[in-house]
Amino acid sequence: MPIDPAALAREILDAYAARQPIAIPPSARDGGLDLASAYAVESEVVRLRLAEGRTTTGLKAGFANKAVWRALKLETLVWAHMYDDTVRIASGNEATLSLAQMIAPKIEPEIVFRLKGPLYANVADAAAALESVEWLALGFEIIDCPYADWKFQPADFVAAYGLHAALVVGEPLMVTRSNIPELVEQLPTFKVRLVKNGDLVEEGSGRNSLRSPALCLAELARAMAKQDGAEPLAAGNLVSSGTLTESTPIQPGATWTASVEGLDLPALTVRLLAD
Repeated sequence: MPIDPAALAREILDAYAARQPIAIPPSARDGGLDLASAYAVESEVVRLRLAEGRTTTGLKAGFANKAVWRALKLETLVWAHMYDDTVRIASGNEATLSLAQMIAPKIEPEIVFRLKGPLYANVADAAAALESVEWLALGFEIIDCPYADWKFQPADFVAAYGLHAALVVGEPLMVTRSNIPELVEQLPTFKVRLVKNGDLVEEGSGRNSLRSPALCLAELARAMAKQDGAEPLAAGNLVSSGTLTESTPIQPGATWTASVEGLDLPALTVRLLAD
């Protein structure tokens, strides 16, 4: 049977609300789930969330690593919306976050952009993408999977609005015409360290986000242009541009800090709570 976007959107939202994982992801059911149908489900999630009084704040990129595209039969990255009740700005580059409503969350350090103007599919390089950026910041993307044992395909990821649970955004670095050339050089090469309770857990680099978070931003604009009905990136949008390290499971009671070298951004810390 064909996928009913409204029914699947409600099933996914209900799974998150009840903290009950879905045993069989949609892609593994009779009839399967392709990306076009998954984006229809994601649009239905947006409609339901807007009806609840929420607003969208921007988009998150997923699978921002070309090395996995062939294995997953992807031609580009995938994306989903973020919301006003899932995105928060850290005060003094520190924040607390409750995991009480999450099923099996993981943490990802990412570069977050805020756009000052539209970004279209014809943007081909990092400098051109940064021309549309107001600021960038270090962020923590918290993902949470509604599918049992974290088993899913890209279409399942999109339908579950990119597994997006929360985004914590650190202090911004303004992007100006004068510092764009420097940022073009720094964004592929900067290093990030992910620390839990003072102990190093992961290290990563800007290259892990499609060779540069700015290039990931440009690719996102192209990917959205290929999807029927998707509105282009616009002024005011936040974009979380793909993880810089491996995704790492998290639990309440821990304090996580991300720090970078080679990019003028302060360390970001989040303390995880049980309620």
